Amino acid sequence: MSEDTTGAPEGARGVADLDLRPALEAVLMVVDEPATEEHLAKILERPRRQVADALRALADEYSLQRRGFELRIVAGGWRFYSRPEYAAAVERFVLDGQHARLTQAALETLAVVAYRQPVSRSRVSAVRGVNCDGVMRTLLQRGLVQEAGAEPETGAILYRTTNYFLERMGLRGLYELPELAPFLPEADAIEAETLEGVPSFDPDAPDADADDTTTTEL
Repeated sequence: MSEDTTGAPEGARGVADLDLRPALEAVLMVVDEPATEEHLAKILERPRRQVADALRALADEYSLQRRGFELRIVAGGWRFYSRPEYAAAVERFVLDGQHARLTQAALETLAVVAYRQPVSRSRVSAVRGVNCDGVMRTLLQRGLVQEAGAEPETGAILYRTTNYFLERMGLRGLYELPELAPFLPEADAIEAETLEGVPSFDPDAPDADADDTTTTEL
């Protein structure tokens, strides 16, 4: 890459002079997480409202043309996604036994965290009726949950879902979760009788639910 007389790399200047829609497409092609309108506006040196309008226009254009991909706002930012009706083709390409999948136990644990967050491991175990230390470790490694401080009364570490969880689930926020929380038992009501006096498992030991053969991609 050549440089001009000011020392700036060729092509590094004049971002504000680029056509906005193609510039947005180029940037969104390389993001590894949803990009916010504020960040895109800063990068492309445009007003946020102008960027927001262009993004929505692109999303409408892709939908009208029935492209194989769509532009969606998820977890507070914009990103390209394959269109759901072409999921079979995508699965044929990338899910041919090449990706590790979450077990049923991990999915159940993730659901409890999602609906009860912030929540401690002991309370998640109380809801599920089985120790979940190993499963929580897996969810942490996958980036689906994260630590969220400590419980004032006990000092236990609390956990919550991450933006990556929202991204993978295709949600704008937790408010879009289905209304399933009322069907989960109250952890406080059953914790005493399910976990009282039971020591926590070694988090590095194999999970007690490891024999569960039901798996789901996430």
